[in-house]
Amino acid sequence: MADASDKARFYLERSVPELQELKRKKIFTKEEITSIARKRSDFEHKLNARGSSPHDYARYAEYEINLDALRRKRSLRLGIKASAHSGERKVFFILERGVRKFQGDLSLWIQYIEYARKQNANNKLSEIFTNVLRMHPAKPELWIYAAKYALDGQGDMTAARGYFQRGLRFCKQSKEMWLEYAKLEMMFMAKAAARRRILGLNDTQIYGTELPNPHESNEDLILLPKLYAADFSPDGPSDGLDQLLAAEDLNSNPAMSGAIPIAIFDAAMVQFKESDDLAEMFFELCATFDEVPYVNKIIRHIIERMEASSPLSPLTLVCYVKEPLVGIPPESSDYYKGVSICLQRVKEAMSKTRNSAELKEKISGWLSLHSL
Repeated sequence: MADASDKARFYLERSVPELQELKRKKIFTKEEITSIARKRSDFEHKLNARGSSPHDYARYAEYEINLDALRRKRSLRLGIKASAHSGERKVFFILERGVRKFQGDLSLWIQYIEYARKQNANNKLSEIFTNVLRMHPAKPELWIYAAKYALDGQGDMTAARGYFQRGLRFCKQSKEMWLEYAKLEMMFMAKAAARRRILGLNDTQIYGTELPNPHESNEDLILLPKLYAADFSPDGPSDGLDQLLAAEDLNSNPAMSGAIPIAIFDAAMVQFKESDDLAEMFFELCATFDEVPYVNKIIRHIIERMEASSPLSPLTLVCYVKEPLVGIPPESSDYYKGVSICLQRVKEAMSKTRNSAELKEKISGWLSLHSL
């Protein structure tokens, strides 16, 4: 216990100058400073004693987050300039101690990641992702989180792809990983297509800048088509993006013509032995990106593969029925033509299926959703 008390005292003494500054600048009263010191003492003794839990670290970090928010508000109201990063550093220090002691506790890691993200601490966040993925490589939700942050938070498509590629080495059996990887590529295509429309660009010129990664081993990776100027930030500053997009020909660019989502789908089908339920998930996912160029090409490829492996499956037939309306908005003049083809396919599908009850249930729900 003496050792635990010594550690607690050591950490508390480090915060004395901060508390003295808060008192001197009258951000907190003497009574409040005493209360803060007492509260920190309680937390530190719990953390340094036997029997501490991840919950103790989480509560301590939450207390410091709330305390720092109060300090900021009072400093702003009083017009006082106080250290902007002392509270942030203390929270990081508490959470870092927590994840080192309880490396297997995912909730503590997530709290650490979320706090770093809210503070826009990009370097710290990259360090945290490196550590947590090394400790928990078989957790698909962590790889997905890291990939989404790389794209949405930093606009780094190359890093986002890298997280999925490495993650699938450890999480091959996670359907969510495969679907989220395909979703990432569909989102990238959608953003790039929207950017082209805003810029009023035509697909007349061809410009390719291959971006290979010579340091990445090809073992256990999905074999993707070559990329051409694909790894840009769709939402970030231009940095020459307009010129690249102006010179891109979607027909010649695998990253923009649907080849990468198709490659991901094909690899998933091999991994899951032509699973028709996973194929339907891919169909539904891709169909939501109805404004993406070449979405019909992707959908057609999915259906053809389903028809080759399980032609009479209700899931295959449902996708076949839905296909004519993919990418056609209800206000389009082609919509009712697509509806007519869908209804013809319903009759065709009902005559083929060996499970008419399941097929009828699935098609009925879809028809009512479209008011057909």
